Amino acid sequence: MTEVRHTEGPDAGAVWHYGDPLREQRKLTAGEASVDLSHLPMFTVSGPDRLTWLHALSSQAFEGLAPGVEVSAYILDPQGHVEHAFAGVDDGETFWAFTEPGHLDALLAHLTRMVFASRVEVADVSAAWALIGGADGVRRVPRTALEAELGDTRAGTWASEALRIAAGRPRPFLDADEKAIPNELANPEGDLLGESVHLKKGCYRGQETVARVHTLGRPPRRLTLLHLDGSAERLPEVGAEVLAGEKVVGRMGTSAIHYELGPIGLALLKRNTPLDAPLTVAGIAASQEVVVDPDAGLHVRPVLR
Repeated sequence: MTEVRHTEGPDAGAVWHYGDPLREQRKLTAGEASVDLSHLPMFTVSGPDRLTWLHALSSQAFEGLAPGVEVSAYILDPQGHVEHAFAGVDDGETFWAFTEPGHLDALLAHLTRMVFASRVEVADVSAAWALIGGADGVRRVPRTALEAELGDTRAGTWASEALRIAAGRPRPFLDADEKAIPNELANPEGDLLGESVHLKKGCYRGQETVARVHTLGRPPRRLTLLHLDGSAERLPEVGAEVLAGEKVVGRMGTSAIHYELGPIGLALLKRNTPLDAPLTVAGIAASQEVVVDPDAGLHVRPVLR
């Protein structure tokens, strides 16, 4: 099996593809392939207070979380910007979580500072445990069993990233910059703002900004799926400027070639950028597909009047 690995960036060392990335996407979509995500750092939160403690610290509702239910969460700064992000699942005794490469040390340092008198223990378990991705999400396996658990039919991160981008799911710290607030990254649905923010839970740091934008205003930027001109033999880099004419209207995030849609990517655009505005990024023409409604937040106003 031919392996082509990332040589740089946050996924350096991970398998990018095994020689046929578009076929790998089809296999992954059909639930017939697995993805080696062992480069993602893992940690645990154990102890009887772990769920109430995580509930108080983060944007997610952890109280009463049932074992086996996967959740994601943000830890925000006082202004509501995304400072840390993680996802995981509780097994009834321990919350098993992962975050982005390069961000574990800062996250664990913050969590450790916030323990105080809570009965919790935080530990880095990356050396002993690894993640495998599939059509239904991720699962953890002992690192010693990784090769056997991956099986014979595998897909690289090209495949999983292309499917994620097509689904409009942002990747923390790549599709979001240091100024991003959760409202820019997802539309509200029911009691949730995307997968990572519960809108009807107790106070947490940064909640005031999230609540204010949700109830009274519209996010300053909006996550957008860009369909890129396929005639270019390259993809734009993360952080590239998105232009409408000569005006900078946004920031490029991740991109990939999708097996059906062709070259696509996620970008954060200024909210008032016309939906039909022709765009360019790194000299590549692009058109928009809405992920976050430009008027997100206005749906709440009639209820408040």
